[in-house]
Amino acid sequence: MTPTSHYLVCQGRELHVTAWGDPRAEVVVAWHGLARTGRDMDDIAAHLAQRWRVICPDTLGRGLSQWSPAPDDEYHLGFYAAQAQDLLDQFGIAQCHWLGTSMGGAIGLRAAATVLRGRIQRLVMNDIGPELAAPAVARIRGYAGSPPAFDTVGALEQYFRTIYQPYGTLTDAQWRRLTETSVRRLPDGRVTPHYDPAMVRQFTVHPQDYDQWDAWDALPIPVLVLRGADSDLLLPDVAEAMRNRGPRAVVVTIPGCGHAPALNTPAQFALVERFFAG
Repeated sequence: MTPTSHYLVCQGRELHVTAWGDPRAEVVVAWHGLARTGRDMDDIAAHLAQRWRVICPDTLGRGLSQWSPAPDDEYHLGFYAAQAQDLLDQFGIAQCHWLGTSMGGAIGLRAAATVLRGRIQRLVMNDIGPELAAPAVARIRGYAGSPPAFDTVGALEQYFRTIYQPYGTLTDAQWRRLTETSVRRLPDGRVTPHYDPAMVRQFTVHPQDYDQWDAWDALPIPVLVLRGADSDLLLPDVAEAMRNRGPRAVVVTIPGCGHAPALNTPAQFALVERFFAG
């Protein structure tokens, strides 16, 4: 299945979106993690597109989307949620399901509790909760805030294989695609990950952005939480609290993964597909 590529101006900034499936079908929004791109969702999008229209944005400052000229004002969950609302409006999408990995799940939680309340019908949060483990945030900020540069794409791929080892098992072809869909070349000819390093200022300028228990407790919709068995970001006690309060999520542990499961196996496809099918 071949996706289509779209560029939409949302809240005054251009976002790139990859769209899969029949434009007349019900919609799943699939939103990627902090330093990644919408192309991370290719495998599960291709699978879900047999039944749903799957919309995979590049977040502002990532992939082929515009970099923000006002990073302190725009790299935060509230602005991303407002862009998501604008995106759905422009596509003419009244209601949708939401699948979000890490930051993408946090955006979904924020949007479902606020600007898209009543429009997001079901929410899948992939290894993210309303409370984050501080050491894991520090680890992610450490590599995301100072992306290295390499002479070759092959060397960049080896770097990705190292820092994203917790994603679980990826084939050589999947590692190559992950690399080729998230690389940009610098003026000196070297290559680096394809995002704006200023996006990590979210954690400095908006230090409470990911503290979302109030939003969680206000959610009126079914939620599925996928937790990597070895995740250092979504800790077991937080996942258990998500099971017991607010929307009382279904929590499923994914073996062989840390933060965050790559959503690239038939077993992971089936979990998401069954949940969205009700």
